[in-house]
Amino acid sequence: MAFDQEVRDALIEQVRRFVTEVCVPAEADVAENDEVPQSIVDEMKALGLFGIAVPEEYGGLQLDMETECLVALELGQTSPAFRSVAGTNIGIGSQALVLFGTEEQKQRWLPGVASGDLIASFALTEPEAGSDAAGLKTKAIRDGDHYVLNGTKRFITNANKADIFTVMARTNPDDPGAKGVSAFVVERNTPGLSVGVPEKKMGQQGAHICDVIFEDARVPAANMIGKEGEGFKVAMSVLDKGRLHISAVATGVSKRLIREMVNYALERKQFGKPIMEHQLIQAMIADSQAETYAAECMILDAARRRDAGEDVTLLASSTKLFATEACGRVADRAVQVFGGAGYVTDYGIERFYRDVRIFRLYEGTSQIQQIIIARELARAAKAGKL
Repeated sequence: MAFDQEVRDALIEQVRRFVTEVCVPAEADVAENDEVPQSIVDEMKALGLFGIAVPEEYGGLQLDMETECLVALELGQTSPAFRSVAGTNIGIGSQALVLFGTEEQKQRWLPGVASGDLIASFALTEPEAGSDAAGLKTKAIRDGDHYVLNGTKRFITNANKADIFTVMARTNPDDPGAKGVSAFVVERNTPGLSVGVPEKKMGQQGAHICDVIFEDARVPAANMIGKEGEGFKVAMSVLDKGRLHISAVATGVSKRLIREMVNYALERKQFGKPIMEHQLIQAMIADSQAETYAAECMILDAARRRDAGEDVTLLASSTKLFATEACGRVADRAVQVFGGAGYVTDYGIERFYRDVRIFRLYEGTSQIQQIIIARELARAAKAGKL
C-alpha cells in the first residue's frame, strides 16, 4: 500500500532509531556470539519488520516497493545480520505465497510470517544448482495425495530457525529444464526433513545458512504453490523485488561506511593535520559518496517504476549490479582510509568488509545480472523498444 508522507516519515524514523539505539551497540556482541539476541528479534517483531511485504489482511504492513527500499536503506546501516533475521520473511520465503498461494494457504501461514512467529525460508540452491537454478535435482514424486521429496538444498538462509520452507523440486524427472520444477511449502516438522549445522562463513556472523535434506519426506499435494511445473515461474517472479531490496541494504551499508570514514578522517592526524585534509583521502571518500548517491537514485527510480506497474527486470538487475559492486568498493576504501585500524577488529570496519562480500553473490551473482541486462537489452532492441 502507498503511505502518506507523514506516516512514511514516522515509520522510517522508528526504524532509524531502532538501528541506531539497539542494533549498532550490539554489533560486536552479535559477531562474537554468532547470534542476534532474542530481545532484539522481539523488537523487530514489535516494529512489524517481519511483515513489511505481507498484505494487511494477513497482518502485514504491505509496504509499496519505494517504502520497503527506504526501510532497507535504514536497516543496512548496521550489521547485515540484523536484517537477515527477517529477510527471508520479507523476501521469497513469503512472496511466493503472497503472489501464488491459495486463500487457504495464505490464511494458514501468512499471519504467522507477518508477526515473525513463523520463520519462512527459501530452499532453491543445491550442491550442483545455484545460478543454474533450472538444473536442480531435488525430486518430488506424486504418491496419492502427497509428493515424496528427496534431495539436498545448500546454503539455505535461516534454515536452522525456519518453521516453513518454500522448496523448489522437480516434479517431472523427464523434463530437465525449468518446466519440470514445482514449488511447495514444507513444514519443519515433516518426517524425512532434516537441517544441517550452520556453516562457518566469511562474514555476517549472526545470520545462519545450513543444508536442508529431504529423505522420503511426504508433503501434502495441497501444499503446492501454484500449479505443477510453475515452480521456476514462482521463483523468478519475485526476483526483481528481492534485487531492489538487497540493493537498498547494500547501499545502506555504504552510507554507514561513508559516515565512519568521514568521522575518522576528521579525527585522525598525519603529517600534522587531519587526514581529511589530504586530497587522496578526500578522493576515496568523494568517490564513495558519488557512487552511493548514484545507487540510491537508481534504487528509488526503479522502485517507483515497479510501484507504477512497469516491468523493471532490466532496471532491477542494473541496480543490483551497480549497488552491490559499489558497496564492495566503498568497504575496500573504508579499510584504506582507516589504515591499520581498519584491519583490526576494534573499529568494526574489517567486519563490514567481510559482511558485504555476499551482496555480490546472492539474489543472483553480478555475472548473472550482466547476462540478464544484456538479454533484456537484446529483447528490447528486437521489439523496437530500445
